[in-house]
Amino acid sequence: MRRASLLAGLALLPLGWAAAGAGGMTGHMAGHMIAVAVAAPLLAWGQGGTRLDPARRWPRAVTPMAMMVVELAVVWGWHLPAARAFAETVPAAFVLEQAMFLFAGLLLWAAVLGAGANRRAAGIGALLLTSMHMTLLGALVGLAPRPLYAHGHGLADQQLGGVVMLMIGAGSYLAGGLAMLSTLLRERPA
Repeated sequence: MRRASLLAGLALLPLGWAAAGAGGMTGHMAGHMIAVAVAAPLLAWGQGGTRLDPARRWPRAVTPMAMMVVELAVVWGWHLPAARAFAETVPAAFVLEQAMFLFAGLLLWAAVLGAGANRRAAGIGALLLTSMHMTLLGALVGLAPRPLYAHGHGLADQQLGGVVMLMIGAGSYLAGGLAMLSTLLRERPA
């Protein structure tokens, strides 16, 4: 099962990068969401417990709340208008942006999925807080009364990009947090 998860995550990455490279805010958001909210949890689950698992390799640093802050900084940082313009116009910046999205998502999901019983509540909190900041950013992008980005694809493209972030990003983290919460609530006290 873990191997299939790893292979599925790896198979999704080129699709996300192709969507992000197609241009416009909708493509960008689709690629971004595939990386952090779809491929990253599959990859984290697939490599969980192995020597490649960052939560296992660096348990003191790769904690749920710390990685939630890292992902928040990466996501919000790359959605500043100047950073978006940089990634849209400089191919190396686009590659860096996509790599940072994937790495931040992978670290967060690895920390959450690898959280032992003593960190499970932190994992739930990290996913729910990530859902909240993804919702806020998606709403800001989607509901802005004017284009925030000078990529030339217009307000409708930006609004659809915001919806993609709201539906996929916020939904993925919310579903993950609620699934972990249900597992925690079903556990019997020791």
